[in-house]
Formats: sequence, structure tokens, C-alpha cells
Amino acid sequence: MSRLAIYLMASAELPSLAEVAVDAGADLVEIGFPHSDPLADGPVIRRAAERALARGMDVDGCLDVLAEARRRVEAPLVPMTYAAVLEAHGPDRFVADVRDAGASSVIVADLPSDAMPDLARIHLVAPTTPTPRIRLAAERTDGWLYLVSVTGTTGPRDEAPPLLADLVRRAREVTAVPLLAGFGIATPAHAAAAARLADGVVVGSRAIEAVEEGGHEGLRALVAALRAALDAAAPARRAGDASAASPI
Repeated sequence: MSRLAIYLMASAELPSLAEVAVDAGADLVEIGFPHSDPLADGPVIRRAAERALARGMDVDGCLDVLAEARRRVEAPLVPMTYAAVLEAHGPDRFVADVRDAGASSVIVADLPSDAMPDLARIHLVAPTTPTPRIRLAAERTDGWLYLVSVTGTTGPRDEAPPLLADLVRRAREVTAVPLLAGFGIATPAHAAAAARLADGVVVGSRAIEAVEEGGHEGLRALVAALRAALDAAAPARRAGDASAASPI
């Protein structure tokens, strides 16, 4: 089964939004810990981070809403942050605190794979990542490898990421860990196309927009549509690819 990860920004509404996302079909919830200089994020997630910071959301507040989300859902919860936040809080303390709050792992978007090798985290690779570094990231990643499908920041695109096929091919040459594709996946059609290549998808900016436009029910409708598209694409993938998606 193709895995569906939904990105949500840490906020007072995060626990109930996570509950809606999982109920509608998400297998994993990625939780953005807001940062004032989110280098990997496009305008939609940047605005969400700015709103969260303006409302006083700091690391302690993120930990509180993470813990409440964990009480409501059993699906994996994965905070996503940046190296500056990690350093300010203290890397070991940060990982211990998010684990205590219920996180399943952590993503540090701008931390290279060869930095902090003892820090258990999900690693990211991109179309520009050389194959030897993909191998290193896969060896060190915590459970699954995050494929950044575009050369740029997050944000909805008009077409499915065209560089994903080659990235998946190169990753599969060096690792058997599950591959989830994110960045630029905005529609059910995009998700289905990506899932025919990878083991699942991460949808971020479009999920944030769905909440902005329609609140909890807007998110529910989007996640349900994505889940249906992934499930419909699964038979085609099984027919064309003998490898099955591994669990997260």
C-alpha cells in the first residue's frame, strides 16, 4: 500500500487537524516546527510558520501540541525543523524532548547527511544529490528516505515532479529502504503518479492551503481524495513493479 504523509504546521489546532488527517486516510503526520528562516519552504508554509510564530509558538509550545496529537492518534508523528532550532535547543535535548512528547522520528531539513551521524533522523535527498550521498543518506536514515522531488522549495506545482523517476531509480540502485516523495505534490493525480514510482508521498503546502480554505473539513476532503488516488494507483504499481511498499 502506498503511504500518505500529511504536513501540518504546529499550532493550537494541530492535535485536532492531525486527528482529522489520520481519520481521512493519512498514514503519517509531519509536523512543522516554525522557524523564522525556513530555507526549504515555499510561500504557503512560510506564511503558516509566520502565523505560528506571531501567535507565540515556540519549541515548548510545539512539544505541547505534539504530545496532545500523540494522545489522539496512533499514526507516526514526525516533527520537521531546521538546524538552527536544533542547535538552539541542543541536539540531544531536542531529540529526547520530541521523543518524550510522542514523535516517531525527526526531520532536520537543512542538516547534511554527513553531519551529526549519531543523530537518529529521517534523511532527505534531491535530484541534485550524487548517488554516493544517496547511499550514505539511506544508510543513516531512520526508517525511510525522504525524496525531495524538485530542485527548489516546497509549494504546489502544475504538474507532477518530472525529476522524480530518475531520483527513484538511483535510490533503488543503492538501498531497499522505503522511499517517500515530497515537494511539489499537490493533487490526487500528482500523488498517484508519484506513488507509481516511490513507496508513498508527502503532501505539505496543499494540505496547509486546504486548512486555510476550508478548515478541518477542507483538510478531510483533500486527504480522502489523496487516499483514494493512491489506493487506485496501487494495482497498477503492483502489475508493473514487483517490489511492494514497506511499512513506515
